[in-house]
Amino acid sequence: MELKPLDGVFSICKVADASLVNREADFCFTAKTDEECSLVCPTDMAPENAIERDDGWRAFRIQGALDFSLIGVLARISGILAENGIGIFVISTFRTDYVLTKEENFARALAALQAAGYRITA
Repeated sequence: MELKPLDGVFSICKVADASLVNREADFCFTAKTDEECSLVCPTDMAPENAIERDDGWRAFRIQGALDFSLIGVLARISGILAENGIGIFVISTFRTDYVLTKEENFARALAALQAAGYRITA
C-alpha cells in the first residue's frame, strides 16, 4: 500500500461556525456534530474564530480509492504507529483516509510504516 506525505503543516481547530473557513483551499476538512464544528486546514489558513486550535501537524494520504469493503486498513497503520508511541488524528473521506501526526513525529512515523512494508511516494 502506498502512502503520500502532504506538503505543509496543519492545524486542528474547533470553530464557533464555519463562516470564516476557506473552503476553496486545496486541503480543508470540516465536520459538524451536535456538539461542535471542527476544522483541519493548513496552519496559515486557520480562521480567526477558532475557539481552540492545535498547530504543528503533518499528514499523509493513503493512496488510491479505498473501497468500503476493505477492513483493517486504519487499524494496521494506527497499530504500527501506536507500537512506536506516535499519536494520530485521522480524517476519512469518501475515497480515502488521511493520517496526521505531530510534526516532531512525522519522519519517525513514515520510517516505521516503511519498515512495515508500506511504500512512501513523493
